[in-house]
Amino acid sequence: MISRREWLRATAGAGAALGLSPQLLRALQSGPVRTRPIPSSGEQLPVIGLGGRWISVNSSSEELAGHRAVLRALAEGAEGAGRLFDSAAGYGGGGSEEYAGQWAEADGYQDQIFWATKVNVAGRGGGPADPAAVRAQIERSFRRLRSDVIDLDQVHNMGDPPTQLGILQEYKEAGRIRYIGITTTSERQYEELRQVMRRYPIDFIGIDYAIDNRTAQRDVLALALDEGIAVLAYLPFGRSRMWARIGDRQLPEWAAEFDAHTWAQFMLKFVVAHPAITVACPGTGDPEHMVDNLGGGRGLLPDREQLDRMVRLVDALPMA
Repeated sequence: MISRREWLRATAGAGAALGLSPQLLRALQSGPVRTRPIPSSGEQLPVIGLGGRWISVNSSSEELAGHRAVLRALAEGAEGAGRLFDSAAGYGGGGSEEYAGQWAEADGYQDQIFWATKVNVAGRGGGPADPAAVRAQIERSFRRLRSDVIDLDQVHNMGDPPTQLGILQEYKEAGRIRYIGITTTSERQYEELRQVMRRYPIDFIGIDYAIDNRTAQRDVLALALDEGIAVLAYLPFGRSRMWARIGDRQLPEWAAEFDAHTWAQFMLKFVVAHPAITVACPGTGDPEHMVDNLGGGRGLLPDREQLDRMVRLVDALPMA
């Protein structure tokens, strides 16, 4: 199996991928990342974004430097490169929003990022969320991201949709939040999610979806297409499951038929080949991996026959 680092170096030539300067990124990222429209508006988004869950207030200086380079790679790639950054008020003790906002402002690409974050205020004793606390958390996200407008704010993990979606709708009507939605990565909440998708005027959902985790395919993704709701795909590598299952296996030669050069691209192309998926949001702290991930949105996507072949291959792998 060719590793991400080996493929990037071969693409850039003789170890040139070590620096990842803006010029090198442009050279590596030949050709545009394909885009998909947000159904509620028609605005186009590149199909590969970045999940910011791992940026933390407890990250080391070395880890933070890597994350900063990843975010810059997202923002400064070639035309059509991915630009959606997905965070949450609670990620990394607030470090995800705080550091990303600092870096984007300091490095001059604040306006190049599609800022997506999440709100979730727990109610006392399992009751409704306190509206004042919900608004305070949203306002804190504006400050951390250093932005007057948040592109997308979603209710995290199905937290009290009537209260929190209602407040997000108020912000949307005021022009401070452009799109609203709701998320879950738990199959146990799928039925509740479907109810929200039918009852509320949301623009997005965020859900777990991967080649070895296709549960959402039949009901949730089909409903998103029917209702005209954009979908962010979380955990497209199956958390760490798929890497463990793949091990040191070679990428099949037939993956080149749909322009997949690494296992990461193989998995991402499966995800974004589904017509309901608007953006896949893999997380990484390595800028070389960010470049690799963007390749999952470039070139051809697998057709129906190829998708079936991909599933058969993965389903035959031993469980981790």
